[in-house]
Amino acid sequence: MSPRVQLIATIGAILALALASIDVSVVGAAMPRIADDLNGLSLYAWVGVSYAVAAAVVVPIAGKLGDMFGRKPVLLVGLAGFVIASWLCGFAQTMPQLVGFRGLAGLFGGILMANIFTLLADIYTPERRTQMQGLFFGVAGLSMVVGPPLGGFITDAWSWRWVFYVNVPLGLLAILAVVVGVPFVRSGASWRDIDFAGVVTLVAGVVPILIGLTLTGDGHAWTSPEVLSLIIGGALLLGVFFLVETRRAANPLVPFPMFRTNQFAVMVVVAFFSAFAMMGVTFYVPLLYQGVLGVSATHSGTLLIPMTLGLMLVGPIAGKAMTAMAHYRYLAVFAMLAIVAGLWMLSTVGPHTGQVVPIVAMVLIGVGIGIAFPMATAVVQSAIPMSQMGAGTSQIQFWRMFAGPVSLAILGSILTGQVGVRGQSGVLGGGGVSPEQLAGALHDVFLISAIAVCAGLVATFFLKEVPLRDMSMAKKAAGKGREGKTVTA
Repeated sequence: MSPRVQLIATIGAILALALASIDVSVVGAAMPRIADDLNGLSLYAWVGVSYAVAAAVVVPIAGKLGDMFGRKPVLLVGLAGFVIASWLCGFAQTMPQLVGFRGLAGLFGGILMANIFTLLADIYTPERRTQMQGLFFGVAGLSMVVGPPLGGFITDAWSWRWVFYVNVPLGLLAILAVVVGVPFVRSGASWRDIDFAGVVTLVAGVVPILIGLTLTGDGHAWTSPEVLSLIIGGALLLGVFFLVETRRAANPLVPFPMFRTNQFAVMVVVAFFSAFAMMGVTFYVPLLYQGVLGVSATHSGTLLIPMTLGLMLVGPIAGKAMTAMAHYRYLAVFAMLAIVAGLWMLSTVGPHTGQVVPIVAMVLIGVGIGIAFPMATAVVQSAIPMSQMGAGTSQIQFWRMFAGPVSLAILGSILTGQVGVRGQSGVLGGGGVSPEQLAGALHDVFLISAIAVCAGLVATFFLKEVPLRDMSMAKKAAGKGREGKTVTA
């Protein structure tokens, strides 16, 4: 590819990433006004749930389709569908309509997230794409920072409907850039090669598990019939999915032998637990600030910025450092150790702690996530064959997305067990829970999070390094008779 075409393709990928990343945080800021206008407070949470479930379940499917038919057509389908779904969301007249349209948007958003990072492997050398992974995760972090204030501004200045309508011109620009810049790779695959049995059993297994986990944060106990039936039923169907993939599928949706690859297995664990920590911090740190430290709601939202800035600023640096370090697994150890240390610091916060400790903790967590996220993707892309690049990369993305509801379900149950459902809902409004009691409950929440993330820390010690650079080009640059150093364990 010429540098000009490569730049256009990169711009298209960045626009698609910004479109998918900023959408959730922008909509979140507008949700109170939406619920009021559509008289749908009872379905408030399901606007987000429908998007998250649809996005998570389609990611492994879309990644495999990208391997089969090429990244360009799959990205164009995702972008076009996302633009249409966004317009429908803005046009919604009732809350059930909005829930359905957000589910449709999540479906196409998942298609984008499954293939954006894989596209980097198509258009860049191994060394360069490792650096670009950090840049792209920096863009995702920036989207998290600007999303809430942008959503509030659009809602107040125009209307909540424009929160969705603004996706249309941005999406059209991304489509134009993808059409012009992304190469089309002719494929010999046809629709008959799609693993339809795998698609059906995967969807049938993942969806009820995600919904069941979501219900645990909605007042349902883990032992309630609704939760148990959904989770157990989903787990049984995932067992069927495994049998289909390993025994019957000629072109399996998820190539399970990948899990026997050291780098893939370790990075799945790292991706899951770093996302587990990120979701728990995003959801419970505002409660820590407001309920324990007495910070206003407006100010507490801005105090998440140290974490997102860490993700935004450290990602590009980490991408460069990974290709320069002889033993980059030490960087992975440092990343998970920083997350664990930050969570432990949050567990020590009480009513009289002050704001310095939580801010330092958030910076540590942001730095750790800023390293762990691009590293997981870069290492997997360097360890698996090109023919499975979409399937492998989308699996990392899937486990990140799956970690969200798991984190909220487990940590929500811990908090509810400490303060009770009634106390939890009335923490900030005279619900009978003192700052000391809430601090004690959140102590357990963050401490359990730290202990859980230790699994990711331990996994990094077993990482066997593979080169993250294009060694053939390095050898040419070094001259005849001089070889670049590789690290393989």
